[in-house]
Amino acid sequence: MSLIASDNRRIVIGLGKTGLSIARYFSKQGLSFAVADSRKAPPGLEQFQSEFPDIELSLGEFTADQFLSATELVVSPGISLADPAIAAAKANGVEVSGDIEWFCREAVAPIVAITGSNGKSTVTTLVGEMAACAGRKVAVGGNLGTPALDLLSDTVELYVLELSSFQLERCASVGAEVATVLNVSEDHLDHHGSLIHYHQAKHRIFRDCKQVVINRDDALSTPLIPDDVIRWSFGLGRSDFRAFGLVEKDGEQHLALAREALLPVAAMKIAGSHNVSNVLAALALGSAVGLPMPAMLTAIVDFKGLEHRCEFVAEVSGVRYYNDSKGTNVGAAVSALRGLAGSGKVILIAGGIGKGADFNPLMDALAEAGRAAVFIGEMAAPMMAMLDSRIPAIISESMFEAVKVAANYAVPGDVVLLSPACASFDMFSNYEHRGREFSSSVAALAGGLS
Repeated sequence: MSLIASDNRRIVIGLGKTGLSIARYFSKQGLSFAVADSRKAPPGLEQFQSEFPDIELSLGEFTADQFLSATELVVSPGISLADPAIAAAKANGVEVSGDIEWFCREAVAPIVAITGSNGKSTVTTLVGEMAACAGRKVAVGGNLGTPALDLLSDTVELYVLELSSFQLERCASVGAEVATVLNVSEDHLDHHGSLIHYHQAKHRIFRDCKQVVINRDDALSTPLIPDDVIRWSFGLGRSDFRAFGLVEKDGEQHLALAREALLPVAAMKIAGSHNVSNVLAALALGSAVGLPMPAMLTAIVDFKGLEHRCEFVAEVSGVRYYNDSKGTNVGAAVSALRGLAGSGKVILIAGGIGKGADFNPLMDALAEAGRAAVFIGEMAAPMMAMLDSRIPAIISESMFEAVKVAANYAVPGDVVLLSPACASFDMFSNYEHRGREFSSSVAALAGGLS
């Protein structure tokens, strides 16, 4: 179907939550627009037709010249800018933007902008809870939860946004009060083509920001910015001025700033050294926007973490089970594996759709911290070959079987960790489904042993 009517040259590409949020925003602003989606029945279709019955809508595969007469394409993050119809329009001088670009033009309150390969949802949620604990009227969303444009309100005092590389690659400037790239490891290379392009997309978050937060333990998080931009940092080493870290006090590790102990690590409810790093990042971000330390520390003590992100499931026969189904890339799985390796060893359940990643760092971490591995999904056999018998490993055909096999390998004090390092769609509808299957399999295991 051909777009566009002569008076309607702004096109929203892609429905779903983000597309609907863009449509609502344009409608409130009185801006003319049309909508296109390459799918015949995209998510949110019925809701769109109910809310916007008079808006021109094109469904089905795009044609090469479909968008050439547009003035602007507002592209949802799930749609590749390399799509031939979009690329042709861009080459023809059509402007391409996304929902975050429009949000940042409109937002009046300060923005805390957070991205990274791993930990961004945890940090975003925790900063939001810190702000709420401090009595700020805070709105949290973006790539997490509520789409950014649906958050816009005159009453909001602080926006805390999780931003993906997909969102950032179509945003000219965020202009955040404070921005961070928590870490960078291989992810979405099937989309970006290389680690360099992925890194460049992530670092767009720093454009026109007033302050930055840098991860001292990851050189790829350090931006190229003017000298007058205020710098904060976090890391698992010693703390210093505007540098959050760790110090030892009374025989235990404490979160610290400027070498002053703030809170024992043992007071945190979320486990693993990677989560210590996430909490330090949240402290740095909160400090940059003036959140009071007592409120931030209270929020940390109360924070139980997020579902499917190193979520403690149960302890069965002295073995702890953790659901990290959101660990969909190699860096996340390595971080969780090393973070949870303590007195015992880790039995890792991993596998799925590989997204073009290099899994050798995961195999090296497994050789160091793992007792055994159980592989599932499309990547099971390739992972098995890469591990090369450095520790015991087996392929399982279902999550229930994988949990049973992992339990057989484990001894008291060990951890069984689901951190797949892969997308879920070969065996499950999404990462939440995969995590629920893991948790229910653990519950069945516990029931069978009771």
